[in-house]
Amino acid sequence: MSRVLSCMRRRLGAKIPDSMEVLYSTTFASPIGPLFLAGSKQGLVALEFDARLPGQQTIRPNPRDLRSESKAVRFDDAPSQLSACIEQLQEYFAGDRREFTFPLDLRGTEFQLACWRALLAIPYGETRTYADIARAVGRPQGFRAVGMANNRNPIAIVVPCHRVIASDGTLCGYGGGLDIKRRLLQLEGALSGTLAA
Repeated sequence: MSRVLSCMRRRLGAKIPDSMEVLYSTTFASPIGPLFLAGSKQGLVALEFDARLPGQQTIRPNPRDLRSESKAVRFDDAPSQLSACIEQLQEYFAGDRREFTFPLDLRGTEFQLACWRALLAIPYGETRTYADIARAVGRPQGFRAVGMANNRNPIAIVVPCHRVIASDGTLCGYGGGLDIKRRLLQLEGALSGTLAA
């Protein structure tokens, strides 16, 4: 393997890093559209909507980035490595699962990680406001920062940022779009009269 990398480095002008992280990946055809999954040996790293809003963060490389050394990640199409995730997602969409039990490999700043852990604590079928999450992470005035952390959440659905709503009880901001957010909350039985409108 190292001989192959050395040969490729010579051909491409030393563009391939020595230690490239390998993430297993696959696309899952869910009832809300295609979902891209990527995982490491530690757990699920990303669950992304195939159709993202403009500017939405993604773990997938832009083809232009492949010419630089900045991204030291390679994706191997390996559905079998993510079969537990897919099976639990299927159960979730069928209404048979309320909690995911596969391991996660969350990657972010300390503040982002704190916010994402607070999201994981929101029970199925319930919602919280951005202000609730800000208080939960010890930054009561930091609701905008919480919104940005939610925007950077790499593991949609499983780390349930769809359960976070505006202080006035309305839906706002979601990487998959408000229609998907509404559908997920409806699936979980969390739509109040205000949210359903």
